Amino acid sequence: MAVALLAVAGCADANQSNTGGSVQGEMVECSYPPDGEPAKAVDPPSTTASNTGEVTATVHLTAGDVTITMDRAQAPCNINSFVSLAQQGYFDNTECHRLTDFGIFVLQCGDPTATGTGGPGYTIVDEVTRDLTYPAGTVAMAKRPSPNTAGSQFFLVYADTDLPPEYTVLGTMDQAGTDVVGGIAAQGVDGFDKTSPIAEAKITSVTLG
Repeated sequence: MAVALLAVAGCADANQSNTGGSVQGEMVECSYPPDGEPAKAVDPPSTTASNTGEVTATVHLTAGDVTITMDRAQAPCNINSFVSLAQQGYFDNTECHRLTDFGIFVLQCGDPTATGTGGPGYTIVDEVTRDLTYPAGTVAMAKRPSPNTAGSQFFLVYADTDLPPEYTVLGTMDQAGTDVVGGIAAQGVDGFDKTSPIAEAKITSVTLG
């Protein structure tokens, strides 16, 4: 199934805090149910995740670096998965396959197949609250229309975007990173498929720390 940001069905957890699992002190037990074959060979993350502290990840795009700061307390299970995928090189040499430049201003990445259908072979619970917003600089998880269907795909918000609070926020980009994504968007969307960016938007690697 395609992971479509624009298809926004109601989310059962959108009106309440959802930590993704049972909390035990500074750790959370997460569940990552199987979901088809992974788009790229990868192991599922540990089901035990920290819910304290910050994580910094730098997404190295051909257009420039995007540094993301993630607060584990806000989305421990999703951040745990993102970190695991980055450590395994899952995002390396992948194309950001989808750009929207009207109404919703995002660059979507994280699918090794660059088709919008690829994922890591498991899903992640939504970790959302009713007060979530998506201003410029936000990094959030893409998913299928039904709840708790995020996998590896995520989107980078380069201009303030109005979305329902159904997409787990991973963290925020620094201003330099937001400018990099905005520069990709400024070159427009392919006139044939209406979704892929004209500018090269390739992730060469993701480094942590």
